[in-house]
Amino acid sequence: MAVKWNGGHSSSVLCLNVSAEGLVASGAEQGELALWDGGGSPVAQLRLPEAEDVTSVVFSARRPSTLYTSHGETISVLDVRSLQEPLERFHVNEEEINCLSVNDTDSFLAAADDSGAIKVVDLESKKVSRSLRHSNICSSVAFRPQRPQSLVSCGLDMQVMLWNLQKARPLWTTNLQECDVEEESLQSAGQFFNPPLAHSLSVASCGNVFGCGAQDGKVRIFRVTGVRFERELEFQAHSLGVSQVLFMPEAYWLLSGGNDGKVLLWDVSSNVGKQQKSPAKSLHRRKAQATASSRKDGKLNKVASNEHPEVVPKLTIEHGEKVNWLSCAEIKGSRKVLVADQTSSVSAYLLPEP
Repeated sequence: MAVKWNGGHSSSVLCLNVSAEGLVASGAEQGELALWDGGGSPVAQLRLPEAEDVTSVVFSARRPSTLYTSHGETISVLDVRSLQEPLERFHVNEEEINCLSVNDTDSFLAAADDSGAIKVVDLESKKVSRSLRHSNICSSVAFRPQRPQSLVSCGLDMQVMLWNLQKARPLWTTNLQECDVEEESLQSAGQFFNPPLAHSLSVASCGNVFGCGAQDGKVRIFRVTGVRFERELEFQAHSLGVSQVLFMPEAYWLLSGGNDGKVLLWDVSSNVGKQQKSPAKSLHRRKAQATASSRKDGKLNKVASNEHPEVVPKLTIEHGEKVNWLSCAEIKGSRKVLVADQTSSVSAYLLPEP
């Protein structure tokens, strides 16, 4: 059963984040921002200027009292010890921001927006150091742990991209629909009716494995090797779109939340790193291969990238509402998954021990 956290918001909660000190921040429609203690009581509230929806909140890893928030096209930097006027504001995006990410050295902040742009702000100089781009709405961006110059992104162009801040172009790109059509030709017609628009990304604590949730209800797990990444696992997770994925601190435990109102906990450790040669080679490389090796590669693809019957959730939460955001917190010695949805409450569920 969920414990409901009430009293922080009057409208739909859109985003969540937890600081290293266990403070929970939530953002909602109409500019509402709230801070919560571990017991689920609101300890501070603020309405940001223009009453624009608060779409992303993220704490600094180095300075847990610093909170970055996006509302409309603006990023506000706040001190949670005294939740008042923003310490500073960045207005570098031209359209509404969907996701923020700060690297673990607190030197760069990335903001992904509706134009497809990812603006990377140098937090020391306070200036944009890079402008990266998708061809459609960029829905999610995430720096890789232990690699402060490296980030991944995904969008409604069905592209998943790997970036290094030293370069303006992506190091590696995968188009989810092209992969699906080639690898699952028998089912390709269905892909066009329910295209894999990519909604959410999360990178595991190792920094080399990340998950992506898409509109087709699937979760795809990728592994980064050098300047590229390869698909290691794909499975049908939800009956409707996957709105959120979140790797937990434990190696390869992944939470997913969907438009079907479910929150699921997956252990993908037995599936990650098992294939020495990934089945998901780049589309161009596959097209260049000889027919025989293509047939062989296609066989591998069928084994590796179709739905895995052995991938079953460790925990199923029938939340009942479309999931807007997921976070995880250690509260009073137990681990909780925090869920934001269409309501003005935050729901907390107890998670099993690993």
